[in-house]
Amino acid sequence: MEKIAVCVEKGKVNAQSPYPPEMKGQEGVDELMLKALETGISAQKVLSESLIKGMQRVGEKFRKNEIYLPDVLMAARSMNAGMSHIKPYILSGNVEYQGKIIIGTVVGDMHDIGKKIVGMFFEGGGWEVIDCGVDVSEDSFIQAITENNPDAVGLSALLTTTMMNMKAITGVLKTKFPNLKILVGGAPVTQDFADSIGADIYSPYPQGALEKLKNSLQETS
Repeated sequence: MEKIAVCVEKGKVNAQSPYPPEMKGQEGVDELMLKALETGISAQKVLSESLIKGMQRVGEKFRKNEIYLPDVLMAARSMNAGMSHIKPYILSGNVEYQGKIIIGTVVGDMHDIGKKIVGMFFEGGGWEVIDCGVDVSEDSFIQAITENNPDAVGLSALLTTTMMNMKAITGVLKTKFPNLKILVGGAPVTQDFADSIGADIYSPYPQGALEKLKNSLQETS
């Protein structure tokens, strides 16, 4: 478990990956995940004690400015490699299902990386993630919600100008779907802004958003 967590943290995808240089030639997440599952370790255990553990370390280091965005992206690639082995277990019910969330970058904003990383954290946490992409209008969010009946919606904005679109979309969704949890995030977004537009959940880090949503749903269930 610890070896997998370290590979996630370091961004070591597989044995062929040259990154990071100090781990060249060593097995990565891809090979180690297969070995763990083949030896009978449960998918839930591998998920929580390796993939999520590794990404939690990445999130903490990023928060402390000990690593930078390219490091986070490499960690996300390694997490993806591990999730490809876990997803069949999630779909089969062998990993505890948490719920369904729709995510998207709001209209006018084409930034995608942060949203994808958040989506990966949620998938790793047992959530079914429906990614609407970028430049998503309120009508597109409404259509996705109507078709998929999610437990929550995550809105992303990476520009101060598109934050206002986040405000408008949140207002519409709150009116139309009053019981739906709305998460907001992105570089310029703050807790004060989230409170001012009526969003339910804000966290500057994916793991925090995951934990806050889980707690919020438990409180209202």
